[in-house]
Amino acid sequence: MSKLLSYEEYQEKVKGLKTVDDVNSFVKDLVGPVLQEMLEAEMTNHLGYDKHASIGDGSGNSRNGYSEKNLRTSFGPTKVHVPRDRSGQFEPVAVKKYQTTTSDIEERIISMYAKGMTTRDINDHMHQIYGVDVSASMVSAITDKILPLIQEWQSRPLCPLYVVIYLDGVHFKVHESGRIVNKCSYTALGIDDEGRKELLGIWIQGGGEGAKFWLQVLSELKSRGVADILITCVDGLKGFADAIQTVYPETVIQQCIIHQVRNTMKYVPHKHKDKFCSALRSIYTAPTEEAGYAALQAVKETWPMYMLYLKSWEEKWVELSPFYQYPAEIRRIIYTTNAVESLHHQLRKVTKTTTIFPHDEALLKLLFLAQRDVARKWTQPIPSWNQILPQLAILFPDRLNLM
Repeated sequence: MSKLLSYEEYQEKVKGLKTVDDVNSFVKDLVGPVLQEMLEAEMTNHLGYDKHASIGDGSGNSRNGYSEKNLRTSFGPTKVHVPRDRSGQFEPVAVKKYQTTTSDIEERIISMYAKGMTTRDINDHMHQIYGVDVSASMVSAITDKILPLIQEWQSRPLCPLYVVIYLDGVHFKVHESGRIVNKCSYTALGIDDEGRKELLGIWIQGGGEGAKFWLQVLSELKSRGVADILITCVDGLKGFADAIQTVYPETVIQQCIIHQVRNTMKYVPHKHKDKFCSALRSIYTAPTEEAGYAALQAVKETWPMYMLYLKSWEEKWVELSPFYQYPAEIRRIIYTTNAVESLHHQLRKVTKTTTIFPHDEALLKLLFLAQRDVARKWTQPIPSWNQILPQLAILFPDRLNLM
């Protein structure tokens, strides 16, 4: 029977890995011994004593040889020897009776990885349960199996119409060319004509985004079948307006009011924050655009010392003000990008255990698995959709067909 490598043997093997094929071959050789150790640990736990221990003499049950089993794994076939006990009561968990593949074990590792567990956490978990070690290389190789799924997901066909699409990003640190750089994971979260959320894609980009980048993203969405977007919600991302008007010229662009408020409040002294924030609230809670603009002028007069911070409100008014033309139910879903920020909050919870990612693929794997878990809960339309849909049908009669 194959045995696990010693630490020195393992290190020596790792040093010799030079290609992806080398890694796959190395991991393939590890799968059998790891499973074998897991089975041995299960039998020890079942009997209550270690192999060859004298405490087992006269215990009423003992080991009774092995039965050979051939398994199919993602890395190729492997052979294990399933231990037996004399009473025939042993029911292995690592490799169950009649099981011929190890996909469930790999799924278990992928599931732990998706919950944000580090390779050390996964190793500790497997060690506590089975008394065996699972190397970082093995975890990485197993999770690499989802890369084709990510490519398939990122290029899948999309709905022809999205009522709202939220564009936003979340930042991470990634190793690149021997340096640690800041990368942004940009996400496009859509609400379809049935009111259900759907993450359309994830794009990892370094440096500042611009019109060229967003033009590429939006062109990709169009090539995947998105013929029309009624409203886009953004946080003031540079270059987005130009890109959206090029690809979707009829789409309404709504800049996130909450982001605008945060940026305005950034340098306001603490003693004025509450009153000044209340004054800003009078702008975006006004019943009409005219009333909102008048409220902005009133704030400028009341707080002349913060005129510089309010200047951007006038400069961006065209993109800040579209929500005024919609009823309250629609306003609530477009004046802020909270929907996508909520998603990002879930992603951060999963990624917080990894301060620096070794490369873009490692970050993309974890984000994909995390969003897959989050998306399982998106089975119902957003709140008040039965009121929002008829309103949208009236506002966009030629673009939203309810028949």
